[in-house]
Amino acid sequence: MSTLDVAAGAFRRDETVGIVLLLAFAGGYIDAYTWIIHGVLANAQTANLIFLWVHAMTGDWAKALHFVPPILAFATGIVIAVWLRRVAGERASAISTLIEILLLIAIGILHNRLPDLAGTLGISVVAAMQAAMFVKVEGAVCSTVMITGNMRQAIENVFAVAAGGAPLGTLRRSGIFFALCGVFGFGAAAGAFATKSIPDLALGLPVVVLLTVLLRCEASRPEDGR
Repeated sequence: MSTLDVAAGAFRRDETVGIVLLLAFAGGYIDAYTWIIHGVLANAQTANLIFLWVHAMTGDWAKALHFVPPILAFATGIVIAVWLRRVAGERASAISTLIEILLLIAIGILHNRLPDLAGTLGISVVAAMQAAMFVKVEGAVCSTVMITGNMRQAIENVFAVAAGGAPLGTLRRSGIFFALCGVFGFGAAAGAFATKSIPDLALGLPVVVLLTVLLRCEASRPEDGR
């Protein structure tokens, strides 16, 4: 699809660059928060699985089992997101974002009262729902909760342009994927700083970001007919 299609509003609102970059910031921020507060990763279940087996192979089952709950919670979040897509259709992304906001607010308010495990589970569910709901940017598959696939596509697109014969818009798409990686990293830096500086209020920023995403998606609904 060409850049003209982008200008014509050919993409769903939740696939636009602005929305996806906001979500990437929130994804990096939340991962940094859960690592500092809970010692696990909300988004990167690959890392959690590796840590699980590294500790298990040394016989430290207490540390190994610490990484099981976020993996199970992430799976639960995926199931919720899939069910929402089935029952809510085009409204699923908005409903999912609202649920994420409410969960983060609850965890933020109850930060000092919740068991460590409860906070981990709630944030992993949030991360999973975002990962399952927002999977494209301008029609191209992407991730707002990790950078591995985004980095691969960014580099592949640069190579395609350098090799010649790449379709129109390839370099722009590469820039979008590099931007996703950079914004995710910036979100992680902001999350680490806020969590160490103001741990009781740290979840306020991703709530604001997700609320912005929700309002931008919903504001466009009357115009584009969804």
